[in-house]
Amino acid sequence: MILKILFPSKATFSNYIIILLLFFSVTNISAQCAGSNNSITICNITDPSSKSVDLFSLLGSYTSGGVWKDNFFSGGLNLTTGILNAQIINNSGSYTYTYTVDNGMGCKDSATITVIIGGYSGISSPNVSACSDDLNFNLFQGFNGNFLSPQSNGTWSDNDGTGALTDNFLNANKAGLGTHSFTYTMPAIGTCPEQSSTVNVTVFRAPNPGIGDVLLLCDSDYLSFNTNLNLNSILTGEDANGKWTEVSGTAELSSSFDSTIDVRHIYTTLGTGAYNFIYSVMPSNPICDIKTSAVTIIIEKQLDLTGATLVVNSDICENEVATATYNAVLNQGIQKIPNGSYFVTYTISEVVEPITIIANFNNGALIFGINRLYFPQIGNYTVRIMDLARVGSLGACKSIIGSISDVLNVFPLPKINNATLTIDPICKGNDATVKISGDTNLTEGNYSIVYNLLDSNIAVAQQAFFKVATGTGAFVIPSSLIPVVGNITISITNITNLSTGCTNVVNITKEFGVKPSPDFTNLKLDIKDVCQNQPVVVSLSGLGILTNITINYNLTGVNTTTNQTVIVPVSAGNASFIIPAGSLKNPGNTSLIINDIIDNVGGCGSKIMNGTKSFIINSVPNTPLTKDEIFCKNDKKTIANLTPSGTQYQWFNSATSTTTLNIGTLLVSGNYYVKEVNSATGCESGRVSAVVLVNEVTAPALNHEGDKFCGLDNPTLQSLTNNTVTNGDLLWFDAAINGKELNSTQLLVDGTTYYGFEFSNSTNCYSDPLAVTVSLANCNVTPDFFIPDGFSPNGDAVNDTFRIPNIEFIYPDYSLEIYNRYGSLMFTANKNKAEWDGKNSDSNMNLDGIAPNGIYFYIINFNKGNKSPKQGRLYLNR
Repeated sequence: MILKILFPSKATFSNYIIILLLFFSVTNISAQCAGSNNSITICNITDPSSKSVDLFSLLGSYTSGGVWKDNFFSGGLNLTTGILNAQIINNSGSYTYTYTVDNGMGCKDSATITVIIGGYSGISSPNVSACSDDLNFNLFQGFNGNFLSPQSNGTWSDNDGTGALTDNFLNANKAGLGTHSFTYTMPAIGTCPEQSSTVNVTVFRAPNPGIGDVLLLCDSDYLSFNTNLNLNSILTGEDANGKWTEVSGTAELSSSFDSTIDVRHIYTTLGTGAYNFIYSVMPSNPICDIKTSAVTIIIEKQLDLTGATLVVNSDICENEVATATYNAVLNQGIQKIPNGSYFVTYTISEVVEPITIIANFNNGALIFGINRLYFPQIGNYTVRIMDLARVGSLGACKSIIGSISDVLNVFPLPKINNATLTIDPICKGNDATVKISGDTNLTEGNYSIVYNLLDSNIAVAQQAFFKVATGTGAFVIPSSLIPVVGNITISITNITNLSTGCTNVVNITKEFGVKPSPDFTNLKLDIKDVCQNQPVVVSLSGLGILTNITINYNLTGVNTTTNQTVIVPVSAGNASFIIPAGSLKNPGNTSLIINDIIDNVGGCGSKIMNGTKSFIINSVPNTPLTKDEIFCKNDKKTIANLTPSGTQYQWFNSATSTTTLNIGTLLVSGNYYVKEVNSATGCESGRVSAVVLVNEVTAPALNHEGDKFCGLDNPTLQSLTNNTVTNGDLLWFDAAINGKELNSTQLLVDGTTYYGFEFSNSTNCYSDPLAVTVSLANCNVTPDFFIPDGFSPNGDAVNDTFRIPNIEFIYPDYSLEIYNRYGSLMFTANKNKAEWDGKNSDSNMNLDGIAPNGIYFYIINFNKGNKSPKQGRLYLNR
């Protein structure tokens, strides 16, 4: 019996007429226990009955308890219930399902049901839209989701020939804007007819945000950063009227319509980094999504390795080439390098191509390994950093590298097995010097060797150090190891280069001899203290029977020299020599140290243990610095006024004089000589001269009676000058020493002494003083003179005293007596006491000291010639 489900070819679901004809045709019925093979065709997939087709009913007579198998994995059969749901089988076609029974009671059988699933093309949606930027629009999206989905093994056809269809995917951009028709066809199968459904897709234009770019900048160029950058300038092909948003927190955009930013401000406030801005364009149709493009401004930090260092560890010896491992450590310099991964490019001398590796900076240090194959043999290899770039960097900045390098050395092993050893015969008590030369590979530097001594002196595993220069070196066998006279053999067993640490086994021997040495235990030295530049004599005694010796000595202290030698003859155990003056240039304590003395006859010498003597070279005073002097005779300058002065200086009147001049010796014109003497050591400087010139000015002379004047003439100092004989400028002072110079217009004072000095403009010297005591009483006339008849001593500075003007000039020996009306003496006057101030200065009366107003009487005694006294009266009115 066959079930046929026929679908009409019309696409509109409302016009469908579902006709269900069920025909069951059961054939090949057999008496098998699993039932019989059978088949069924299902064309009308949408019919509800297609969801529950009972395959058990198609078996006929069967034994229960069997198992169903979905042979083609259709997924539509419930293997427990035997119910087939044709609607969940995605593809049309022929499927088989086998029922197997094995009940252990003799029933073991299978039966197969064949099911033909007809095609179903689905129900299309009335409005299907796509966006022009959808390059893979699935046309199955064009079916109405309220109905059963179409099967998937049909074919699509491009009704409009857009050329944009691939299988069920439409390239909407290629199809172009507008509505396009596509048909989905399920082929006929068995008795089920072909089915098809048409999907009309309208393509709408997608918004175009353009293509954003990346603005790549280096922070070292920040001064050139754009302060007014339009973000639209970094887009290509965008739709207008989009909106800008930022996602990096720069706060540069004032609104969604603002597109201008200050890149320099971003850097100064936020530093290096990536700053993203999004340009968004709205679609014209809701089917299309809002489209965005991103503009990124990346400011990268320039790496600065100024001051950075590179250390490559570690140097090796040639025998380690095959097993060595190497690490390089790059330490940051002035700039701190952030932690992270970096590309490091470096070169190695002898390696042609640069090497680039990735390594991590961590806390200022980057460590990377270097393959030992780069250092295959002996040599010096320079490892140099050429570039450093952070992993992920876009290369905006060129790193500042400078010169960062280190040298890795592969050192040779020192080899001296074929070398020549030279050892001169030595004297007992001396060290033996072993010279290494000839066939070696020793580079310049420091070495150590291990050696043994055999024969007359035995020592094992002794170590010695030496330096190699120009291919040769030498080391010393201490005298303590070779105390016995005789032949000795040295055997060197090992050598190490102290600079490289490389060591090698050695097998080389050499024989040498030890001779006896003289005895200097009784040696004595004597050296006297001397002044600088005097010969220093070294006296030696206790030299025994020696006749000729070579002395090796050092000087220490203020004078130093080493390994000085002198050959000295010896007589009766004594000898002497002079230390060269060139070795004793500095004054102070110096010690002579005799290192060894060699017997020039026997050839041996000995180290000297008691050969030290100190002595003093006393400083010779520096030659004094003198100054030529010019003095004036009246200054009375002495030796003490010469330069230099002091008790350490001795002056002489000639270059050869041995008589020291006293410091009080008056100077005369001529040459004087001085030297400095150290009183403690007796050392003297050389003599040096000073030229002294003593200028003399002739003193002025007073004319006969040139000191006599008449006071009535008001004579001045110029009047006194006129009475003096002078050859130059005559100056008057009020004292002979340290006096005050007086003006020539100054009036002379009777009885005053004036001091006149002749002054020379050419030498600036004064003469000896001329002392003149003047007299103003040399008046030859006796004129009448005025005698006041009163005064008013009231303190108003007008007529406060009683005085007879100029009387002292005419009558220099006069006296004046003033009496009151009672005859009592009130005041006595003379030329030294010429004024009465109205007080009872000479009264013997018991008054209050103030003369009252009234009439007073005077008597003038002229005391000149026979002139009679004169009487008169005066009036005192206060």
